[in-house]
Amino acid sequence: FCFAQSGNSFHVFDQGQFAKEVLPKYFKHNNMASFVRQLNMYGFRKVVHIEQGGLVKPEKDDTEFQHPYFIRGQEHLLENIKRKVTSVSSIKNEDIKVRQDNVTKLLTDIQVMKGKQESMDSKLIAMK
Repeated sequence: FCFAQSGNSFHVFDQGQFAKEVLPKYFKHNNMASFVRQLNMYGFRKVVHIEQGGLVKPEKDDTEFQHPYFIRGQEHLLENIKRKVTSVSSIKNEDIKVRQDNVTKLLTDIQVMKGKQESMDSKLIAMK
């Protein structure tokens, strides 16, 4: 683990060693995927270089992450790194109303279909 030369990102050069030696010191796990998920929850993003094309796996085990507020020597910015939270209060009342209307329409449609099915069943029985 180290900062990039620019100080705007950090590298994990050996994920296996990082997961085995570093993660257990600071987390209750040694799972690199869980660590990356945590980074993503706090707004960190994996840096993909153009020469890698995003599709080609890098030749060396080097993963780079960046966050606009995680900059070497700028400790005062760290307080801006916050976990992303989607709260119920962010859902608009109009959205809830639309969803309720959709559910009501679906239930009505199901009742109509059920009635048609029963009618078809009774006609089929009469035909036998």
